[in-house]
Amino acid sequence: MTLSSVEAAPAAANSAAPSAERVERIRAAAYRIRHHALNMGEVQGQGYVGQALGAADMLAAVYGEQLNYRAEDPHWEGRDRFLLSTGHYAIGHYAALAEAGIVPVAELETYGSDDSRLPMSGMSTYTPGMEISGGSLGHGLTIAVGMALGLRAQGSASRVINFLSDGELDEGSTWEAAMGAHHHRLGNLTALVDINALQADGATDSVLRTEPVTEKWEAFGWYTQRVDGNDVGALLAAFDNIASRSAAQGSAAQGQPSVILCDTKVGRGVPLLETREKAHFMRIEEHEWQICREQLTAGYEGTASA
Repeated sequence: MTLSSVEAAPAAANSAAPSAERVERIRAAAYRIRHHALNMGEVQGQGYVGQALGAADMLAAVYGEQLNYRAEDPHWEGRDRFLLSTGHYAIGHYAALAEAGIVPVAELETYGSDDSRLPMSGMSTYTPGMEISGGSLGHGLTIAVGMALGLRAQGSASRVINFLSDGELDEGSTWEAAMGAHHHRLGNLTALVDINALQADGATDSVLRTEPVTEKWEAFGWYTQRVDGNDVGALLAAFDNIASRSAAQGSAAQGQPSVILCDTKVGRGVPLLETREKAHFMRIEEHEWQICREQLTAGYEGTASA
């Protein structure tokens, strides 16, 4: 299911459409994140490049304007927390951290190498700006709930954004956490779900059918929106709706948790990879990397000039 606009958002919450300048700024950031991901992938010749390309718009929107952080001080107490539950998406997260100025762009060349701060699966003990060590899927949202509760108890205005995958919706711990967030009225918590319809074992709906996803999150008490996760305007509008609701409630820390369900395409922006059959963990031939970069640039410039 791919949507071009925000679905399941009450009309009263709809904000003005994001400006063209704002959308283009985030699109440009997403392009750079994709470019960084390709460069990192070439270091290893393989990896979770497809997920990074598919999630780049989501990461650009989060780091481009949603998170409150200090690049020079990743552990600043007043920061918003971004939790990457899907540790294998780390290549995309590193690219976003570089775009945000938290990790030097030059350091991306060390991705997956010995003694690098950028291991192939995200680890909080190694990487500045990496809040948790991901990998065992289904743990991210439970940690996010505890973190949001803790921040509220401290009187902090900081928010928690948890990035998780549609494969994690197979995990019972995810739904226990979803219930807990609703029970504790964690208005300072937002979940971003990357719905790319693919898992390590095959198509998501063949492993364990989770649809109808929108209705499930609504039934668990979350303010739920479903968007095309590769449509920057739709993503920004969804975040705007959350901000509008938070302002109306008067307290971000006490209210309804929010989730944005993002339909994305693995390999987005690089046609060569969008159509690759084995796309969960990609092996990309040496001569193909430059083709990927050229396709990415041609697609971005073609859309920008349209």
